Formats: sequence, C-alpha cells, structure tokens
Amino acid sequence: MRTMTDSETRAFLLEGTRTGKLGWVGKDGRPHVAPIWFTFDGDDIVFNTHEDSGKFKALRRTGVACLLVDDDAPPFSFVKVDATVSLEDDLVAVRSFATKIGGRYMGEDRAEEFGARNGVPGEWLVRLTPTKITAAAEVSN
Repeated sequence: MRTMTDSETRAFLLEGTRTGKLGWVGKDGRPHVAPIWFTFDGDDIVFNTHEDSGKFKALRRTGVACLLVDDDAPPFSFVKVDATVSLEDDLVAVRSFATKIGGRYMGEDRAEEFGARNGVPGEWLVRLTPTKITAAAEVSN
C-alpha cells in the first residue's frame, strides 16, 4: 500500500463514474451512508441533494460529512475525505453543477436533461471542503 499524491488523489476521484459513498450522522445519532454523484469546484467536492432528504437535513444540522470513493478491483485503492459542509440554494449554481454532474455520470449528451431535472427549487448544492484526506493506492500489494 502507498499514499497517493495530491494529483493522484484528484485524478482518482474524477476518474470515470465512480460513485461516492457519503456518510453523515442522523438526528438520532446513528450513522448513515448513501451513494452520490459528484464533481469538483476548485478544491471542494460538490453534489446536489433535495432539501427534503435526510442527508440534507443532517448536513445542515451538523455541518460535517465524510465521503469515501473506492476502486473495488485489485490492487484496490480508496480515498476518504473528511469535510465541512456548506449549502447553496442559488438555482443558477445548482443547475450548473447538476448539469456538469449529469454529464459526468450519464454522458454529455444527457447533461442538460439531468441539469434540468436536478436544477430546480428544493434542490441544493452541497459543498464539501476537505479537512482531512486519506488516499491509499495498491492496498493489496
């Protein structure tokens, strides 16, 4: 196992359509995790979620989250990001990133479709600002 460099970490997170696993603490103190589609804005990781979701409510309440992205094929690699959370409801920004994220995961030919679907009132842009990153490559070597 070896530690990834900063540039390797960013490339790993943006490679293909790897789904992030977002972790947060629920109101009852129990841990929760859900898959997310994401991209970067500068050094921040961004994704969209609806204000009625449990994840949104928890992120608004606690202001912290953890994201895990892994490669489940040998020799296995992963990146774990501990982060503070900020939330934005500016519909221009929400739709812009929903479009970028839709293009990443569904293909550029469907980017506008996903931007229109996920760039609506009630959807928010979630910004994860990393406080600690753990990035390991070639875990099984």
